[in-house]
Amino acid sequence: MHEKRIPEWLRHPPAPGIRGFASLAGCEAVVRGMLVSVFPVILYQAVADAQIVSALYFAIGILSLVVGLMVPWAIRHVPRRWIYSAGALFYVLAAGFAIDGRPACVITALALNTVATVTTFVCFNAYVLDYVARVELGRCETARLFYSAAGWTVGPVAGVFLMGWWRPAPFLISATAALAMLALFWMMRLGNGKLISRARRAPPNPLAYLPRFFAQPRLVAGWLFAVIRSCGWWIYVVYLPIFAVQSGLGKELGGIVLSITNASLLAAPLILRWMQRRSLRRAVSTGFGAAGLLFCVAAVAAPLPPLAVAALMAASFFLIVLDVCGGLPFLMAVKPSERTEMSAIYSSFRDVSGIATPGLAWLVLLVAPVSGIFAAGGVAMFAALGIAQRLNPRLGRARMPVQPAE
Repeated sequence: MHEKRIPEWLRHPPAPGIRGFASLAGCEAVVRGMLVSVFPVILYQAVADAQIVSALYFAIGILSLVVGLMVPWAIRHVPRRWIYSAGALFYVLAAGFAIDGRPACVITALALNTVATVTTFVCFNAYVLDYVARVELGRCETARLFYSAAGWTVGPVAGVFLMGWWRPAPFLISATAALAMLALFWMMRLGNGKLISRARRAPPNPLAYLPRFFAQPRLVAGWLFAVIRSCGWWIYVVYLPIFAVQSGLGKELGGIVLSITNASLLAAPLILRWMQRRSLRRAVSTGFGAAGLLFCVAAVAAPLPPLAVAALMAASFFLIVLDVCGGLPFLMAVKPSERTEMSAIYSSFRDVSGIATPGLAWLVLLVAPVSGIFAAGGVAMFAALGIAQRLNPRLGRARMPVQPAE
């Protein structure tokens, strides 16, 4: 009697690779990119007060920070694959609440979307550290950005346009992309990640690993790079459109400029090739130094609005350079036994920058116009440049194989 055998690829699926992780990131770019310019609009329509909008974003930023730090604790009780799956389903649930349109539902939708982002981000980084070798992290980050380019380029413009055509459209597309991301995740069979070693006892509380983080300067430096880079994007995405409207350049300019900038993500492979010919320290230093200089130029050129916008667009290219290489110092310093915990720490850069940037901008606007925020961003970039100068010049380069003695 003929015995049916289970195919080899089902019994022993291949280890997840860079292309698989990049595809996951591409799906999430559609999920988030489709709504990045929609949520501020529907939130303002729901509450009709800019100050309340700011307060809601601030509160949701704190919620996201707390959730991100709690994910490692949750993974000790619930398998990581289910935590990631829950995050993907939160995207779908958020879209459903947003379609309803009532103020409470819109606020709930934004909170769910933010929690989904931080939850999947923590798990995603932990999986990358499980399955991608340290010397391949640069290629992985580049592929992630390259595959995300379409979602972040088309999404912001398409989301607003589709909402004007039929209000539920962008939310339905976002929810469909989230389900596709979840299906791809299960097809990749990432499971719960690689088990390095089982702890003898659980930490007394979810934040017990913070002292380990602060005791490692490379981790702290890498996290600061991520925070400052994210603050730069906050300034570009939020305050450039405000500057354009105040200067009479039109409310559409912000969306157009953002789409043009995001299209530069397609140059990520070229940026990686450029970075590989130099040290990681030089690449990170170049990104922060050039971005800081151009932010300051934009502040000085504020009386000539087109020149200021051009300087900010040029600065955004170097922010993309930092997207390629700025996270590598942190990822390369993480110990295998601390992957999940340190991924949670790393993910907090989004929330910290989302809380710090509006707060500092509010202080700047008490004494200066919007262009003063550009100058403050430039100063922060220069501070990151000073930290980058202390990186090991050999960081990120493949180690030479040891030759046997003759």
